[in-house]
Amino acid sequence: MTALTQNQQKQKSETARVVATAVPAAAVIVVASYIGAQMLADITSLKIGLVAGYAVDMGTFIYPITFTLRDMVHKLLGKRNAQALIIMAAVINLFMAAYLAWAASVPSDPSWGLGAEFSAVLGPLWRIVIASILAEVVSELIDTEVYHWFVTRITERYQWARVLLSNSVSVPIDNLIFAVGAFGALPFLQDHFLTLPWAVVGQIFVFNLIVKYGMTLISLPLIYLSPKKS
Repeated sequence: MTALTQNQQKQKSETARVVATAVPAAAVIVVASYIGAQMLADITSLKIGLVAGYAVDMGTFIYPITFTLRDMVHKLLGKRNAQALIIMAAVINLFMAAYLAWAASVPSDPSWGLGAEFSAVLGPLWRIVIASILAEVVSELIDTEVYHWFVTRITERYQWARVLLSNSVSVPIDNLIFAVGAFGALPFLQDHFLTLPWAVVGQIFVFNLIVKYGMTLISLPLIYLSPKKS
């Protein structure tokens, strides 16, 4: 009986060891970085800044990196896991926005004195939140398909090319959905306080596209830091 128990414990220990080593440390780091960058981009997109005289949401400078991080996840963990990560990131960002909205609505302690500032800065603008999350999900799922097509139908060589091609397709789609969804004069949103003239929306699209594509080129070498999926 004792020998049987020891054998079962040994099997459980071996199973735990296999599970613990099934996901490489690099994958954990990349997944955490992807989620963190997504959240940071969504929070900072609440501010529209002026850069070189052009309006740009401040999440633009961090968000493009997520496309390359997604490619790294794809390389490390495969297509299915990359798709699951995209959906989970959207769920997390939606929960974050809802939680911030709830926190902003809770009455502040008078002795703290920063309740109004918290609500003004971190209270989500739902039009921007929805446009941002929709753009993320659609564009990154498309990025997944383009990346997978390149690796399976073209070549597994030239890793920079697979990242450049997938990002070149997905980044403009993301930019278009976000710019139009967040600021365009869409039906039932013509009088929304965030609605801007189409000429201004066009300027936002063009400038954001330039910035995002530039950040894509900067982050592109990161693909070589992740080992190939075994």
